[in-house]
Amino acid sequence: MSTFILNRRNLLATGGSFVAMGASGLLLPARAQGLAPTASMAGGANNYHAHKGAPIVGRIGKGGFVMSGTVRRAGDGMPLPGQRIQIWAHTVEGREEDTRSHGATLTDKNGVFRLEMPQIIPIFGQPHGHLAYDSGEFKTVFLRPIMKSAKDTSLEAHFVLQPA
Repeated sequence: MSTFILNRRNLLATGGSFVAMGASGLLLPARAQGLAPTASMAGGANNYHAHKGAPIVGRIGKGGFVMSGTVRRAGDGMPLPGQRIQIWAHTVEGREEDTRSHGATLTDKNGVFRLEMPQIIPIFGQPHGHLAYDSGEFKTVFLRPIMKSAKDTSLEAHFVLQPA
């Protein structure tokens, strides 16, 4: 069994270690400082402008497929509640340019959004969705995530927004 003797040398060594850890940030909680904003993706705005401002809906069409994700603030990574996300895609019920294929939802208190929609099917050889943040408080971002397989029944997209 070892015995720890508190003397000046041990006190200085222990205190110095704590000061060094504090100065290096090791005693502070992890932070997302420097979290980079999401860049708009090429093709993300396809078939958007004719349907800008799609209504907030509980579901697009008959559902069966889930589009979900998160919305956070650039820099500190804080979740952004109440943010409007517009979603559209080429599905078994309509093409991505059809009004019935567009809808919007709001993020919850944790910055999470979820909207059920019809099964996405490939167009131009790729099964993909379209999402937009365009509410004005932050810079507009368009995303066009591609599914790994046309058989997938869900797709996630994550936004990191910077002030407008």
